[in-house]
Amino acid sequence: MGAPPVRVLVVDNYDSFTWNLVHLVHEALDGEAEVLVRRSRETSVAELEQLAPDRVILSPGPGDPSAPGGGGAGVSVEAVRALSGRVPLLGVCLGHQAIGVAFGARVVRAAEVVHGKAREVFTEEDPLFVGLARPLVAMRYHSLVVESVTLPPALRPIARAADGTLMAMRHASHPTVGLQFHPESIGTPEGVALVRSFLLLP
Repeated sequence: MGAPPVRVLVVDNYDSFTWNLVHLVHEALDGEAEVLVRRSRETSVAELEQLAPDRVILSPGPGDPSAPGGGGAGVSVEAVRALSGRVPLLGVCLGHQAIGVAFGARVVRAAEVVHGKAREVFTEEDPLFVGLARPLVAMRYHSLVVESVTLPPALRPIARAADGTLMAMRHASHPTVGLQFHPESIGTPEGVALVRSFLLLP
């Protein structure tokens, strides 16, 4: 009998890109994934823990996770605090910002609002980006960013835009990763490979 499929939990922040992420996970693992989707304002951290995922992905979505009541991100920030370090965790756009908030960074208005534009992302040496183009071309849809100067020592920047805007970060000691850009978009040509890299992180 082969190994059981990887159980990937996608926390849906009410975004039209969420199902693109689900499809991307299946494609990245050649269909060898069990993908569970829970909506962030209709679940609890306790339920997410009971699902016993092997990987967690926090989807994009509207809102500001640093706003009172989670700013539309539901349990996303709480989920990061509960699961980071226990389960490899990826945050995309709003999910990336939720990781920042969970660790004490600030979310602020971007110097440049970018919606639906593919831009170069300048990556650092990191296992996440092995084998990918440098710079990476990635689709961006956002008006908010994690303010990089407020990152705690536990989170380190691993990619930036040409103007220095933080585009990716990861925890210094375990696989908690945030991407401000959208790997699930057709405008990110290497999105499948990037998500596969995350899913295969030890």
